[in-house]
Amino acid sequence: MKILIKRDVLFQHLSEPVLKTGLLEQLKEFKQHGKCTCYDHSVAVAKTALLWSMVLPFRFKQKQLVRGALLHDYFLYDWHHVKLEKLHGIAHPHTAAENARRDFDITPLEENIIRRHMFPLTPIPPKYRESVLVTLSDKYCATKEVFTALAHRIRTGRPVAHLANMLAFIIALFPWT
Repeated sequence: MKILIKRDVLFQHLSEPVLKTGLLEQLKEFKQHGKCTCYDHSVAVAKTALLWSMVLPFRFKQKQLVRGALLHDYFLYDWHHVKLEKLHGIAHPHTAAENARRDFDITPLEENIIRRHMFPLTPIPPKYRESVLVTLSDKYCATKEVFTALAHRIRTGRPVAHLANMLAFIIALFPWT
């Protein structure tokens, strides 16, 4: 429990310069996974990555880790309702990086975190350990958010229909699709 308090204090200190600009507030307008907003997802990824950086036996550049994690989905559109030429999963890291470069003074490490967080969907792997940690944190948080939303739907809706949707989702993850 002490480590979570320590993480939250450190997170507040490291995230304040990015969060106080108010630019990330725009992410509250867009849904990410289930009922989770892009803002809530980005904060969860940043806090998860920061926690893991505190317990793993490696040194991490925590300031850049938090900044990159907060900006990793800074694409500024509702991907559920926008018709894209390319798939959102492949295209959004580039859009998020361009938006972050426009609105913030990001480092090469932070840009790598943003551009490579969808690996292996995007074929070029992360270059830095911070990028790998955010990539793993993003997968962890997204999976948790999706299954939380599915569990909520199963409890409150028609279980058979939602079970079928969940099965379709799981099948879609297999490599033969």
